Amino acid sequence: MRDCKVIINGVGSCIPERIVKNEDFLNAEFYQENGEKFTADNAEIIRKFEAITGIKARRYANDDQKASDLATIAAKNALDNSTIDAEELDYIIVAHNFGDMEVGTQRTDMMPSLASRVKHNLNIQNPATSCYDVIFGCPGWLQSSIQAYQMIMMGDAKNVLVVGTETISRVVDVHDRDSMIFADGAGATIFQGVSADSIGGVLSQSSRTDATVEMSYLEMGASFHPEKQNGKRFIKMKGRKIYEYALVNVAEAIKTAMDKAGVELKDVDKILIHQANEKMDEAILKKLFKICGQEKPMAEFMPMTIQDLGNSSVATIPTMLDLIQRNELEGHQINSGDILVFASVGAGMHINAMVYKVP
Repeated sequence: MRDCKVIINGVGSCIPERIVKNEDFLNAEFYQENGEKFTADNAEIIRKFEAITGIKARRYANDDQKASDLATIAAKNALDNSTIDAEELDYIIVAHNFGDMEVGTQRTDMMPSLASRVKHNLNIQNPATSCYDVIFGCPGWLQSSIQAYQMIMMGDAKNVLVVGTETISRVVDVHDRDSMIFADGAGATIFQGVSADSIGGVLSQSSRTDATVEMSYLEMGASFHPEKQNGKRFIKMKGRKIYEYALVNVAEAIKTAMDKAGVELKDVDKILIHQANEKMDEAILKKLFKICGQEKPMAEFMPMTIQDLGNSSVATIPTMLDLIQRNELEGHQINSGDILVFASVGAGMHINAMVYKVP
């Protein structure tokens, strides 16, 4: 094990320009899982949706943009905000779930890897910059970050670029009301090994996978529209099951990571949770408060971006981190010495958490 610390040296994001508001779904045709059309009008469906998820709008990529394009923009921004040159990268890890997908095709493209495409787009000439992708559901960026930390601590790398990118709007069933949850975007971070005498860095991590009955909570399935079940597959989720699973297990994973770091809840300044559902994230935090026997002001402690950006899967946490560091998330800032917790849950079902002290 290498005697060093691992810090984040550069953060960037790509928030697509196209804004899709809830009222844009007023003319949608929503069906239930059994193929029957909802009897409630769309205004009522949208009102309930917003009350539960907190989502008022989301971002979609332009038709000519693919996931690797968004990833490249986020990576460039992270490099611009770092102290290293792109040629110094030892690894590029890109987390996603659906690869590059052209509008209307529903065909995923992952060869070559998105990480290799990002390297090509950045014009990196160094052959020692190795590239690979990670498929790990919504927690993919965080799991890739855990891998970056482990590689650096083992002495196999010094600088690792980790990107989470998704154009998930292209795999949603427009006849499923859950389609309103998802969004596009990309976030990137550069993890760097520094002297063990340095202040800050990754303190601990934890992860788990539950793959028995939980396998069906998030998977691909046919359209809910009975006349459009033509072999195409769309992202489908059992919202109540996911909520119950997350409520039971995410707080425990966070507590495990905190215990590994020797950190109590009172020591944590911010918790950045994957933006899946506002009410679910609030419930997870309340569960964490309960098992820790401590509480904090929720609005100050847990930043939220889901209201305006929706759920961009692997991109939500690094995008949020970038917005805070650029002072573009009102009411939130990060200072040297702050202790942050990153946590995510998603298809697999996977959960992970990381405790990080800001240099």
